[in-house]
Amino acid sequence: MTNSRTELLSEQQLGALIPPSLRYLLAVATHRYPRYLLRILNSFDELYAFLSLIVERHYLRTYGGGFTENFYGLKRERVLLIKGGEIPRAALGAPDQVRETLKLRNSDIWKNLAVMVALPYTKRKLDEHYDIYAASANILGPSFRGDALLDDATYRQKIFHYYKWFLRKVYPSVNAAYYFALLAFNLAYLFDTSKYHSPFFWLIGTRIRRMNQADHKAIAAAAAPAPPRPGAPPAPQSLLSPRTLTHTIYPRLLSSLKILLPTSIFALKFLEWWHASDFARQLSRKAAEGLELPAPTITGVPKPTTVASEKSGVTFASSENPDTKDEKENQQKDKLDPPISTLTSLPIFTVPPPPPDSSSLCPICLSAIQTPTAAQTGYVYCYTCIFRWVEGEHPRQVAFMEGSPSAGEEEGWVEENGGSRQGKWEDGRGRCAVTGRRLLGGTGGLRRVMV
Repeated sequence: MTNSRTELLSEQQLGALIPPSLRYLLAVATHRYPRYLLRILNSFDELYAFLSLIVERHYLRTYGGGFTENFYGLKRERVLLIKGGEIPRAALGAPDQVRETLKLRNSDIWKNLAVMVALPYTKRKLDEHYDIYAASANILGPSFRGDALLDDATYRQKIFHYYKWFLRKVYPSVNAAYYFALLAFNLAYLFDTSKYHSPFFWLIGTRIRRMNQADHKAIAAAAAPAPPRPGAPPAPQSLLSPRTLTHTIYPRLLSSLKILLPTSIFALKFLEWWHASDFARQLSRKAAEGLELPAPTITGVPKPTTVASEKSGVTFASSENPDTKDEKENQQKDKLDPPISTLTSLPIFTVPPPPPDSSSLCPICLSAIQTPTAAQTGYVYCYTCIFRWVEGEHPRQVAFMEGSPSAGEEEGWVEENGGSRQGKWEDGRGRCAVTGRRLLGGTGGLRRVMV
């Protein structure tokens, strides 16, 4: 009756891979149909929690275990305590009676749903809000200035203020205690000193077992169509009737997910191999070998090169067209022109992008990037540099706006020698430091890069 620890570990890994895989597929589809799928992608956590609640409730009531647990042949049972401990394993000789005794009741199902659906959803939202509102406090350290609570703040603003204080001060300790408790119960379960692999299973009084023959018989009997009662009206034949939807289509649709899960895993692994291997490129090369393409057609007369002019005996003053030379000069001049704000019609102070051979340097401080952080434009900076730049407090911005003679020389803007630039330039507050584009969400739109 004891379940395999390897199967339990595999089940946990598979359950953890389902949400990011679905989010990735939805994000890829949203790029093609943003008008219809953008709102769904923005509310993915809520939608996934709702669908997970429906699926997991069906599997707990029908199979006695979760969706991924049923895939590995596992089930959930109640823990019945008696005097001196639990029911001993020697009393499990009657599997049918024991199964009915330890079967999850309706209250147990809702307790398990709270652990399977509500707890992961809450954890994901807390982690997301911590990255948005509180991660900067740990990186900036004492230089971080928290949001001050105004005297005339509304009730909602007060709740949000204390919620961010909870994320900065309390949530790191709660998160550490959460993972420490999971580690302690996993180690105790691994060395057979505890019958619970999670503290939450211990709280709700549920453990995981392997399904036996009695479970398979009960599931087969429940899935079989019930015989018609004598004198009962005939069953409706329409697919859209409520009885057919609730008693036939809905259970079969959810039960078919058992077949869809291994099929989708195989399809994802096949696509991963297809894109990672050289087989696809070789196949495309073989298909292109049999194509007969016509020779390219050249329109116009090519310009004479230096070698051709020497052979022909004709000497040119310059092999470059004067119009092309003027165009290149204008392009070089445009590189030095700052972007112009559409609101104030003022030039925006920006920094030049790093050269291709030194992409590991921060464009703002020109040093090695510390805590890489990407803006919405794709450029990567030091977190402290781009955070202060978006806030308008970076020393480079301050020196430029105060009219420091050395500020702006790297960008080629040396036409203003001294004097304050207030009212003549924008300091780039709330914008990308390289492109000058406005960042949605301000500092909340910055994302750390995992290296």
